[in-house]
Amino acid sequence: MTLSAIKTRLHRFRTETDGYATLEVAIMIPILFVLFGAAWVYFDVFRQQTVNQKANYAIGDMVSRETEVLEDEYFDNTFKLLGVLTRNSVLPDELTGLFPADLRITVVSYKEANDKFDVEWSVARGDYPALETQDLNNYTERLPNIANGAELILVETWEDYNPVFRVGLAPLEIRTYSFTHPRYAPQVLYAGAMGENNGWGNGDQDAPGSSLCTNNAENATDCTNEDGSNNVEPNGQSKSKG
Repeated sequence: MTLSAIKTRLHRFRTETDGYATLEVAIMIPILFVLFGAAWVYFDVFRQQTVNQKANYAIGDMVSRETEVLEDEYFDNTFKLLGVLTRNSVLPDELTGLFPADLRITVVSYKEANDKFDVEWSVARGDYPALETQDLNNYTERLPNIANGAELILVETWEDYNPVFRVGLAPLEIRTYSFTHPRYAPQVLYAGAMGENNGWGNGDQDAPGSSLCTNNAENATDCTNEDGSNNVEPNGQSKSKG
């Protein structure tokens, strides 16, 4: 077959409009299904990321409003709430023993004298451990500038995400992070940390730590703060009743 004949046939094939719809559908349907599956998976992972971030904000806002000492039961129920909000199980997987979702709530304080943040207490549910002060080196760039002695509530969540279809997206871990300031009291206290010699309700007014809430020392202060007079604003100034 000569080159001229090949060009003629290719030209005829390019301009030919006759065909069988059934054959064209058989070719296109699998391609359309793959494109639809890929679009759905990528949409779903972004949707789930948003769901987790909103759940994170809700938990951070909830904890920031607490004025009473928090017990372990509070955090157990908060973990269950995370599962409800994100539609995840809060029980370990029977095969791997790992949790599909994880939660960590940490309160950190800023000390101007040494220009650093310290962990006041940290509670974790799931596979991740509680945060310690030395771990804050990885958080420095993500923490805001706050007043000396002020505290922040850090909320972190994780979810093991497994795509329904394999379209180029491997299983991944969705992580969310947020921080907020205590709203109605200078501090949010955790019962599990109050046994330490940190001035939190241990009756030692000279103990290290910036909290005198529920402390039975002579200079103890009342942190129930129903009237908001002990609120610490972001500018470091305490509110007072006018």
